[in-house]
Amino acid sequence: MPFSPAFLDELNNRNPIEDVVGQYVALTRRGSNLFGLCPFHGEKTPSFSVAPDKGIFYCFGCHKGGGVVNFIMEIENLSYPDAVRFLAKRAGLEVPEDDAERSQYKKKERLWALCKAAARFFHEQLKTPQAQEAREYAQRRGLSSGTITRFGLGYAPNAWDSLIQAMTARGYEKSELLEAGLVLEKKDKGTFYDRFRNRLMFPIIDVRGNVIGFGGRVMDDSTPKYLNSPETIIFNKRRNLFAMNVVKKSKAGFIILTEGYMDAIALHQYGFDCAVASLGTSLTQEHADLLSKYTNEVVLTYDGDAAGQNATQRAIPMLERTGLRVKILRMRGAKDPDEFLKKYGADRFRLLLQECENQAEYRLRSLQMQYDLTVDEQKVEFAKAAAELISSYTTPVEREIYATRAAEMAGLTTDVMKLEVAKAFKKRTAKQKKAQERQDMEIAAMRQPKSREIRYDNLRSAVAEEDILRMVLREPALFDRAAGLTGAELSVPMFGRAFDALLDRWRRDLSVTPGALSDVLSPAEMAHLTSVLQKPDAPVSEQAMDDCLRIVREERAKRNTVDAASLLRMQEELRRKKGYGGT
Repeated sequence: MPFSPAFLDELNNRNPIEDVVGQYVALTRRGSNLFGLCPFHGEKTPSFSVAPDKGIFYCFGCHKGGGVVNFIMEIENLSYPDAVRFLAKRAGLEVPEDDAERSQYKKKERLWALCKAAARFFHEQLKTPQAQEAREYAQRRGLSSGTITRFGLGYAPNAWDSLIQAMTARGYEKSELLEAGLVLEKKDKGTFYDRFRNRLMFPIIDVRGNVIGFGGRVMDDSTPKYLNSPETIIFNKRRNLFAMNVVKKSKAGFIILTEGYMDAIALHQYGFDCAVASLGTSLTQEHADLLSKYTNEVVLTYDGDAAGQNATQRAIPMLERTGLRVKILRMRGAKDPDEFLKKYGADRFRLLLQECENQAEYRLRSLQMQYDLTVDEQKVEFAKAAAELISSYTTPVEREIYATRAAEMAGLTTDVMKLEVAKAFKKRTAKQKKAQERQDMEIAAMRQPKSREIRYDNLRSAVAEEDILRMVLREPALFDRAAGLTGAELSVPMFGRAFDALLDRWRRDLSVTPGALSDVLSPAEMAHLTSVLQKPDAPVSEQAMDDCLRIVREERAKRNTVDAASLLRMQEELRRKKGYGGT
């Protein structure tokens, strides 16, 4: 059911967009607007803006935009009704005519509660006699009782239906357990059994404190060593990191990224409260975006084997795209942080952190290891590869420093290496220039909307319609000048619907704001309207409104003339065909 305009007005008033967005994005004021790094795509400089006076957000990079409801739809991956319910709950509002059974958000709330109950069940099971092996394993791994409690570790009993029995006794359906990824269904259907059995359990908690899934580890050498929750409507391993709910409060100034749960937990136990781990998958751009919300610097501590080195090489560009500084910790005398801490302690690990290489040093050293620099041919190939790598470094100072470093590695003169770097940089710059020229040529078409759903068939009229909407949203009294105009007369259908909806609200003395259109326009249309409203303000006056109305009417008259001429041509063609057929 549609929500009433009065309710949506109250919802928007109770959820100021700068407060809501500020819970996800670090915002800095510039004049009347706020800016930050966009949460929807990776970027190094802030292009994401919030206009509190207009109640809208817009990213000049990825072109997402809209009101507070649209922001929640995007950031929480919710439908329009569920985003409204999300904000209503935040503001303590009761949603009118709310069909809870059909609500995706209500379903998520139910699964969050189920996973929380399951986490408590596993945690309590760790204290039972049946969990002796799990407790001994935790002790062998050096986990203190405080750490076990802090991370909510637990034990999944070695039985087929212990969790099923415990959760159904609490009122949860087996179908809900299946949807949460906690049970599996046999092939004959209708028979369920616990997914996790005889494993040490690690609850996975998102940044808002919701239990969204689990990782389970065996206590011996059987496989799979780790078993993770499957993807569900509340759990996406590409968007979440283990221990991020704890790390977001850290004052360390950087985040340590590890490969596994145990590495992250060990670091926390030894006093490094800034460690996170990926969830059984390699680092994704979504992970990098999440990290960039809470820190400016990431330290990679992947294993030193080939797989770990490859993972590091893949992670660096993803992290840098979000503007993060990247450092790489080289493990010495141990394969991972957990083993290192047990062998050498926290102070030695702290020294390792101080000796971290930046990504430029790491890449150059990794490249060096691929060549035998005692062989002339290999030395030449290394020089070319190093020059190509160094040419990608952004500042002249970096290129100068690392050209010198590469020359020392290869036993070449600094001048020779600098010459190679200069040639590679010139080639790279030329290639970038061509790419920029192509981009500049495309700018000519940028007046067209970014979304394929929206097209300007009449650019002159569409630009005037943009200005009409901009003006009435700033000064609703200008609707008086548009007497007799209807949305059907506008050339862009979404502008027509927006105009009609705003005019109706004005006549009913309701607020005339962009946020009021969230139930009239699609997310793509809202994003486009927001981009229109972000353009430099046109004059807001009766004369400006009259000029825009004149253009819209002139273009409409042209369309009508063209349509009439086309109709006459079609009729004439039809008559000719009929005449030909009768001879």
